[in-house]
Amino acid sequence: MGTGTSQGIPVIACECTVCKSSDPRDKRLRSSVHIQDDGLSLVIDTGPDFRQQVLQANICRLDAVLFTHQHKDHVAGLDDVRSFNFVQSKPMPVYGNQLVLQQLRVEFAYAFAEERYPGVPQIDLIEINGDVIKIGKHEIIPIKVMHHKLPVFGYRLGDFVYITDAKTIPDSEIDKARNAKVLVINALQKENHVSHFTLAEALEMIEELKPEKAYLTHLGHKMGLHHDLEKELPDGVFAGYDFLTLEI
Repeated sequence: MGTGTSQGIPVIACECTVCKSSDPRDKRLRSSVHIQDDGLSLVIDTGPDFRQQVLQANICRLDAVLFTHQHKDHVAGLDDVRSFNFVQSKPMPVYGNQLVLQQLRVEFAYAFAEERYPGVPQIDLIEINGDVIKIGKHEIIPIKVMHHKLPVFGYRLGDFVYITDAKTIPDSEIDKARNAKVLVINALQKENHVSHFTLAEALEMIEELKPEKAYLTHLGHKMGLHHDLEKELPDGVFAGYDFLTLEI
């Protein structure tokens, strides 16, 4: 990737084959997932693309937001829950660990001020620590993984497990993620990375967890084209792509 200028205005010249691909599966927005289960509608993470993703996926109701961790690419779009506040006439329940909630109070301080500007998002922060989360009749199991030295939560709802931004999973948490019908797990690139599973590491973890099917998420551009990546994957493992819909 190189940077040039035109009439004093910076422009970016991209040589990445993924960027230039015409395959819609190579158009990778930030990692997030929308879950619908027997009347429940929730999302895990609200990255900078949250508004675009919600509109494109036609999500008209949202009961809760769960956060994996506080990095910008996973929280930056939280302000846009205000649309759901307006439609649903109530604050949005937002779940995260102590570090996540601390960061949200800083980044979205205007939403938690004593005197709030009209129209700011209405958010109910709910701290989680690894215990089962109950939303209505639904139970969600947090799974603690490590993003280098940062604790991150994956989540299990029934036979669906979602893990992103993991580099390691402690032995004490492994059983929570085993034998799902569908496992979604991060695989950033093929080269070693300090805080994300590589492709080889993700495949090794999939073998350990033994889901019926697994989908790779949080794919970086270095992972290459979707079409080529799928050819490298073993049976039952697939490359995820934006707006993929699964039924379990």
